[in-house]
Amino acid sequence: MLNAVSLTFPDGSVRDYDAAMTGAGLAESISKSLAKKAVAYSIDGVVRDLGDPLGKSGKVEIVTREDPRALELIRHDAAHVLAEAVQELWPGTQVTIGPVIENGFYYDFARNEPFTPDDFPVIEKKMREIIARNKPFTKEVWSRDKAKKVFADKGERYKLELIDAIPEDQDLKIYAQGDWFDLCRGPHMASTGQIGNAFKLMKVAGAYWRGDSNNPMLTRIYGTAWADQAQLEAYQTMLEEAEKRDHRKLGREMDLFHFQEEGPGVVFWHAKGWKMFQNLVNYMRRRLDEQGYQEVNAPQVLDKSLWETSGHWGWYRDAMFKVTVAGDDTDDDRVFALKPMNCPGHVQIFKHGLKSYRDLPVKLAEFGNVHRYEPSGALHGLMRVRGFTQDDAHIFCTEEQLASECLRINDLILSTYADFGFDEISVKLSTRPDKRVGTDEAWDHAEAIMGSVLETIRTRSGNRIKTSINPGEGAFYGPKFEYVLKDAIGREWQCGTTQVDFNLPERFGAFYIGSDSEKKQPVMVHRAICGSMERFLGILIENYSGHFPLWFAPLQVVVATITSDADAYATEVVAKLKAAGLLAEADLRNEKINYKVREHSLAKVPVILVCGKREAEEQTVNMRRLGSRDQESLDLAQAIAQLTEEAVTPDRRRKRAA
Repeated sequence: MLNAVSLTFPDGSVRDYDAAMTGAGLAESISKSLAKKAVAYSIDGVVRDLGDPLGKSGKVEIVTREDPRALELIRHDAAHVLAEAVQELWPGTQVTIGPVIENGFYYDFARNEPFTPDDFPVIEKKMREIIARNKPFTKEVWSRDKAKKVFADKGERYKLELIDAIPEDQDLKIYAQGDWFDLCRGPHMASTGQIGNAFKLMKVAGAYWRGDSNNPMLTRIYGTAWADQAQLEAYQTMLEEAEKRDHRKLGREMDLFHFQEEGPGVVFWHAKGWKMFQNLVNYMRRRLDEQGYQEVNAPQVLDKSLWETSGHWGWYRDAMFKVTVAGDDTDDDRVFALKPMNCPGHVQIFKHGLKSYRDLPVKLAEFGNVHRYEPSGALHGLMRVRGFTQDDAHIFCTEEQLASECLRINDLILSTYADFGFDEISVKLSTRPDKRVGTDEAWDHAEAIMGSVLETIRTRSGNRIKTSINPGEGAFYGPKFEYVLKDAIGREWQCGTTQVDFNLPERFGAFYIGSDSEKKQPVMVHRAICGSMERFLGILIENYSGHFPLWFAPLQVVVATITSDADAYATEVVAKLKAAGLLAEADLRNEKINYKVREHSLAKVPVILVCGKREAEEQTVNMRRLGSRDQESLDLAQAIAQLTEEAVTPDRRRKRAA
């Protein structure tokens, strides 16, 4: 073969093929059954159309519909079918963009009359017709002039803007399915029939063209698509359960927090919610103390010159809040910024005073309140806010200490998640992006260390912790670990991070004195466990559906009276519960006991102790647990002892057992 390429297969075998052979031809050469199941192929992890020629040597895989990577293709293809269906049903509608998103896809349409959910049945029916036609996806590369003329003739003015935005050195790819076509980067599966019918349109929303409120409002149709009907139904069930667990709804019912227009994206914590917030902070403080962290606090407002030095003013300015003096009569015209992160402040604290290699590692932690601008449309309860608290820490260490410190961070993160009931964890190593700082040698060294740590994490867990690589997804200043936890209904949340930083120590001139008495630059490791404390609390509320373990509940016990004859006794019970360290309140209202129990159950109080005249005389209580209709009669001392033991936090329980 004159133009041969060498392909390495998953089993390690290596074979040579003609570079002009397509992915479909490759699958056919392996086996006819594989060719029938193939929907795409990949070389060196990059998924391609089956119609693409091999073109290069590398690691090759045939992607079938059962492959997890096929799910993104299914959703991408479904978006194209949605667009075709809409234009068949409503000629003159313009299509704009239709990307794959988490769990589905969307497409933005320009039409005089917005779509509504009432349109979904007819659109879905047309989509099934198009899928049944099983037209092949074909790709062509067009010149800019041809693309502009064709889309202009069709009245697709938004496509003309998209064409102008594509860099000159990139091909203009056009994908067709039968007579319908669109501008698209690809890849796609072989034909529309491979999409299947496990899809559903979910909702409509308004969306400004290119996210700019000065541009026209488009209609966005969201959909979801899965490999089979069982997965679709499981997803729909999960959504129904997620709606019941919505932290915003539970926050109202439990009287934890609220939001209002005057403070977009910042939380108004109520007493119970703030108690829960402080429970989390206090738990984390104890865990950090175990690990030798020093808690510090850096200023909220700093001159923009510091952020220019750090690079944030250039790279991150659009997400920062600028601060100036409000009064007109002032001689201070400096520009300040609300801090969006804690790290530059921690470098300043590290630099204050000479450090020796014997002092390292230095571990600085802060529950720092930070502010980042998020568009109003992106705000979502506690999950997406503008003002939040980071459980941030930075470890300044030597290169020799880096691996052991990453493992210590890993152990702390995993044990913290376990204390909150999360046992399905995955760790992803994100490697160097195209745009980055630092030398290739420094990246090679850091990635090698973190790759070794990742393997240790996997093997030490007995493969219970899932690990993977995210090529090119690292921060611009260094590789990072991302910790993803799975909640009670199967949703994944990325929370913890460990990031190696080549950038800030160098920019700020941070150093320590090495064993050779020379100045050396420390390795800086950014570390978060909860990430945003507000978001982590939102995750906890939804994970537990408000049914918190007793040790974490913002109100642990309510003592409710049946009659006023028991008021004095109930007050005494509450006093004894508080003396034992429990969070307790009395409900002495002149209401029926069933009403009281129902109200406190709705507020997710874990334990209700019911007291009447008889209980007062016998020094007993009737204990009711949240979610159970049963009640248990206990001596007061026995009940307090039982609840006090149950309320011991996991970290303190470990210490007690040690």
